[in-house]
Amino acid sequence: MPGPVVDTPSALEFQREILDRVSESELRGIAADLDRKSAALRDLLSGEPASWDRAILRQVLRWVFAARRRADQILDLIGPRPLATAIAGLLDDGDPVADRFDHFDACLSVCDGVKGLAGSAFDLPAELLHFTSPDRYWLWTRWIWDPQARTGALALLTSDDSELGSGASRGVVYSNVGQAIAFVNETGTAAGFTAAGPGLFGADVLLAAVYGVYMYTVLQMRLTREFNQVVPTLPHLVRRLLGVYHLEG
Repeated sequence: MPGPVVDTPSALEFQREILDRVSESELRGIAADLDRKSAALRDLLSGEPASWDRAILRQVLRWVFAARRRADQILDLIGPRPLATAIAGLLDDGDPVADRFDHFDACLSVCDGVKGLAGSAFDLPAELLHFTSPDRYWLWTRWIWDPQARTGALALLTSDDSELGSGASRGVVYSNVGQAIAFVNETGTAAGFTAAGPGLFGADVLLAAVYGVYMYTVLQMRLTREFNQVVPTLPHLVRRLLGVYHLEG
């Protein structure tokens, strides 16, 4: 698969708009908090899966933006032991990541029919993979790429998103998104627009900030000035999207 082509001029224009709203030092601070989030999740999930009780799993879910406020609902619905087993299978690199991703989805399919929980299930596997192995796996949320609406930060940074796929399994789409993010990161390293942090953390910050700028543009066109005044500033919005607005300790 050739993968999408990074639209470097658009990426650099987004970078200029981002730096008009947030300093480089603050972007580096967000990337540092992503490293802290990664360390926390790796520590929580470092023991044997049998030791992952409800308290540990609740802390894990609280680190994920989409699951933070629904941690207890998710645990009540799925149960601590089945959730621990599902996470262990996801993080065990014995099988291809697309297969493990799909199996995890199947384990959490009970959330699909519950209002408010489907989004949590959408983001959770990629968050766990990325932040426990940030050098191997990548982030995927709806704001990065929504296969149904075909929107997200990746669509704003690439000139051809047709290869990302919308009809394949979520595990296959996850692999496709990873290839696209790798292209963005490689181009960004050369051009300087993923310099906020090491590895893929710089790409995470870029993608969240790009989506934030896009949100502001849409809101300014559609909503009143009074409503726009209550929208979080870009640094706060980026931190919320990446799950580091309120660090757990």
